Amino acid sequence: MTLDAHALETLIERALQEDLGAGDWTTDSLIPPDHHTRCAIYAQAAGVLCGMAIAQRVFQRLDAGVRFLHALEDGAPLTPDTPVLTLEGNTRAILKAERTALNFLQHLSGIATRTRQYVDAVAGTGAQIVDTRKTTPSLRLLEKYAVRVGGGRNHRVGLYDGILIKDNHLAALGGDIAEAVRRARQYAHHLLAVEVECTTLAQVEQAIAAGADGILLDNMPLETLRDAVRLAKGRVRFLEASGSVTLETVRSIAETGVDYISVGAITHSAPILPMHLEF
Repeated sequence: MTLDAHALETLIERALQEDLGAGDWTTDSLIPPDHHTRCAIYAQAAGVLCGMAIAQRVFQRLDAGVRFLHALEDGAPLTPDTPVLTLEGNTRAILKAERTALNFLQHLSGIATRTRQYVDAVAGTGAQIVDTRKTTPSLRLLEKYAVRVGGGRNHRVGLYDGILIKDNHLAALGGDIAEAVRRARQYAHHLLAVEVECTTLAQVEQAIAAGADGILLDNMPLETLRDAVRLAKGRVRFLEASGSVTLETVRSIAETGVDYISVGAITHSAPILPMHLEF
């Protein structure tokens, strides 16, 4: 899963246009066009860096001659006042690109940081933290990249690369798990894994009997989750837990024996990792 170069450039162009609009009246009225400066971006909190390449491309779009004198790599640990990127170039270009570059860096680093916190919380249990499709429209591939930088694993990128039979699918079929799995197998020709979302032990048993590859154990209390793992472990390829997972509860969930824990919060609710640019 990669974001191709053209898509990345289009994303950057849209982001810059969103900020610049008809022009930066402040910068253009104050700064001479040939003015040059050296500056640096600093982290303001502890975390994991992500988004360096896209931030550099933002600056390069407005000043092809910008020089990067120092740059940390994605995945680098950050502490307050860590210099993330040092650059020199046209002052107008740097000021116009500053907010867009910081927005990408802060957002993606925030996701990588929050993911790492969840990954660390389940260390040694054998469970893996995976993401969801709860992402910012148009930023999904970047956000899922940030999850990987933070040590997590990508679940489905989209509806096209996996079969997950959810509650609404089942409701439309009258709750018939066996029929849902049969139809999925027939349509996908065994090319994709078939996973079924279950909220009760009875549904878990039905999914196993139907031949599901995996089971999503959704919003189950811990004791029910343990029972579901005992019932299904070794009878399906994988077990995934999901639903209202927090940093406070994730280790207990991992210790039930599930293979994956999907956490929407690592993308949809990760706070930014604050940074600022100083001349």
